[in-house]
Amino acid sequence: MNREIADGERSAADLLHTFGIPRPPRQVTPAPAPEQPRRINRQVAPRRGHAKVGHGWCPVPAPLTVYQASTHEIGGLFPLLAASPIPAVGARIGYDAHSGGAFYCHPVEWVLRSMCTNPNIVCFGEPGKGKSSTIVAFLLRMMVFGVRSLISGDVKGEYTPLLRALGVTPIMLGRGSRARLNALDLGPLESRWDSWTVDRQRDELDGVLGRWVQLLVALAEAQGYTATVTDEAVLSTVLRQLIGVADGYTRLRPITIPDVQRELADPDPALWTQTRFADRRHFLDHLRSITDALTNLISGPLAGLFDAPTNFTLDWDAPVQSLDLSRLRTRGDQAIAVALTCLGSWSSLMTDLQEDGDIRIVVRDELWRQMRLGLRAVQAVDGELRLSRAERKIQVLVSHKPSDFLSVGAVGSQEVSIAKDLLSLCSTRILFGQSTRVADQLADILALSEKEQEATTGWANERQGRALWKVENRTGYKVQTVRSTIERKLFDTNAQLRPTPPTEHDPAGGF
Repeated sequence: MNREIADGERSAADLLHTFGIPRPPRQVTPAPAPEQPRRINRQVAPRRGHAKVGHGWCPVPAPLTVYQASTHEIGGLFPLLAASPIPAVGARIGYDAHSGGAFYCHPVEWVLRSMCTNPNIVCFGEPGKGKSSTIVAFLLRMMVFGVRSLISGDVKGEYTPLLRALGVTPIMLGRGSRARLNALDLGPLESRWDSWTVDRQRDELDGVLGRWVQLLVALAEAQGYTATVTDEAVLSTVLRQLIGVADGYTRLRPITIPDVQRELADPDPALWTQTRFADRRHFLDHLRSITDALTNLISGPLAGLFDAPTNFTLDWDAPVQSLDLSRLRTRGDQAIAVALTCLGSWSSLMTDLQEDGDIRIVVRDELWRQMRLGLRAVQAVDGELRLSRAERKIQVLVSHKPSDFLSVGAVGSQEVSIAKDLLSLCSTRILFGQSTRVADQLADILALSEKEQEATTGWANERQGRALWKVENRTGYKVQTVRSTIERKLFDTNAQLRPTPPTEHDPAGGF
């Protein structure tokens, strides 16, 4: 069917030419012989095309009809949707529901391309919305680019199936496990100590001792004691004496938390003299609270986990490593929170001193448990997020709702203020389906538009794996995570809820 094009309107050829597609050459129809009448709708090619190379011959007749129309009508058939502005680099997560194009994620590339200011990610979502599956998919697909991952405390054991599928054995801590982790482990510091200059030794040691002091203070605060500046000065002095650097930075000695506790409970005269206490009794009375806090850590619910030398070695050449805490759930929330704090300090030291130049992903699941221990625990997390760019890390914080961060202290407290700022240290926010009340909190904290808020309460709740990806101040992207058949089996967080199929030896499936 042919249609006359109105004056002043562009044809399809003109429209395509505007986008760089050359116009087809004009076909000049030879004038018909005078004795033959002019034919209308002359067939240019056979219905099956020319049977020649490059001419598109079809084995069956093509029932095609050519139409000619104005750009007003062509716009309805060819809307010219813009592709997603996210660069096609990194892990392919799924597809952009708006443009239909593939959606990729590589936070470091986003920083290098000035799309955001830091590579950290925070993920919010109610259980069952695909939160863990998306994070696991991100870890797995970033391995193609040589990016290794560390799960710094897998509270529920959700990442263990992925590790086993990759041939990696996770480190299990808790009931029935012989694994022990020394929170004051020297790690790479000991092996590289002799190769460093004295200035380098001093700088590295100051950083490690500062982290250890913060860890011990945070563990004391977890039991209700607020440490003083004097407590920190004494802990720093004790650590220096125990590690063996007070005599001119010679070879380092490994230490454990029980070593620190014994030194505080039975101090050497040189210790209380150097720290300017009047006598031994004055020292013991002032340090009694923090000494008892460390004693409880040694003899309490976590006895035998963090009070002995580390007896395992992480394979840093493996694509992913995990410290599984699922066996600690029976010991209570505080035990898990203390374990997460110890693991956070230990894993930070292990990854900070890696000089291979590689980028690493550090997953911090249920971080709110750790931050509820007190101000020092919140400050420790804040410091690690601020250094992620310099240390080549992608910190991934996984939580259910923003109130998890806001409940780390009293309203208006310093802990809550710092916890709010943590969200600004995560340029990428992944928002899965939420209830209206929680979505209101997200909209207030993250300055979501009305349409973005509606996406988290409506569109994201309609199917598992849907989330609004908010990259700093850019408009959010509605992304659907896509998983393969194999990935669905690995990422199934509801596997424990399904009945176990009967075995050959027990056809009835009895116990």
